[in-house]
Amino acid sequence: MDKVTKTISAIQGADAKLMAQAQHRLDNLTKPQGSLGELEVIAKRIVGITGSMHPALTRKLIFTLAADHGVTEEKISAFPKEVTAQMVYNFLTGGAGINVLARHAGAKVVVVDMGVAEKLKVQGEESKTFKDKKVGYGTKNFTKEPAMTPQEAIKSLTYGIEAFEEELENGIDIVGIGEMGIGNTTSASAITACITKASVAQTTGKGTGIADKELAHKIAVIEKALRINTPDPKDAIDVLAKVGGFEIGGMAGIILAAAANKVPVVIDGFISSASALLAFTLEPKVADYLIASHSSMEQGHRIILQHIGVTPFLDLHMRLGEGTGAALAMGIIDAAIKILDEMATFESAGVSKKD
Repeated sequence: MDKVTKTISAIQGADAKLMAQAQHRLDNLTKPQGSLGELEVIAKRIVGITGSMHPALTRKLIFTLAADHGVTEEKISAFPKEVTAQMVYNFLTGGAGINVLARHAGAKVVVVDMGVAEKLKVQGEESKTFKDKKVGYGTKNFTKEPAMTPQEAIKSLTYGIEAFEEELENGIDIVGIGEMGIGNTTSASAITACITKASVAQTTGKGTGIADKELAHKIAVIEKALRINTPDPKDAIDVLAKVGGFEIGGMAGIILAAAANKVPVVIDGFISSASALLAFTLEPKVADYLIASHSSMEQGHRIILQHIGVTPFLDLHMRLGEGTGAALAMGIIDAAIKILDEMATFESAGVSKKD
């Protein structure tokens, strides 16, 4: 817990004074005020996060964390849990959606095993972008007992912090988070319902593509889990331990570490936003560092973003995860910074300003 506590204590809010300076420059660029909409909002926020009027976001990194979930025993997913390990190998060989979109964005992908239910065999070149931070071989079935122990919950947060700090040694200007874990929309829905007080029916969607009958079963499974485990909505570690996942805890740890080091965090969809919800519950100042890349097709996603107070700027009907939305958003964030940095002011361009 020492590393988690130390990391949280290092988190400060974004630099309001610099954000005001950025807003002044944006208002004096050769355009009607506010006419570039969310691009201006993003640029100002990046300035406040990084503490620089000329932020460079060249070193882009996306973490894709993987873990299995014991609740898959309840048949709440369209895919078997073996897919988690199979997809990790796909990530490492560069064949997944996140790999394609990260290459497009110029971002490095680091895959982290937080709790895959088998021992992964990674060697050679693939080991350079892989981290073994396994807390356990999948969580327990939380309809029968807590998903993990409080100690494992703290360990998952700690391992996420460590993964970020290890990569920070090589430099990180902006970080995205994504995940892979069959059954993890069930955990995310439970976390969301618990902390936001929304109903399970409101926070639960079809995940990998289950039918209406299976959705009703999934909702009943989550309601049972919350009833049996009674997680404390004000205690993020208790919520994580009782209905969470190792990869969800790991992403929350990455968010805390990024905020402590003044690095913007691009959250992906529903699962990574559930991690953001946990991090926000631990320390509300992390909201200053969160950039919501897109609005997922999972209905619980919007409930999380409203609770934290961040607005997504893409809506592409996506629900893949892996960090794909974060990768797409990085190009738009780059564009926002270039507007702030490269666009002429009325004065420098000799353009008459509106009276």
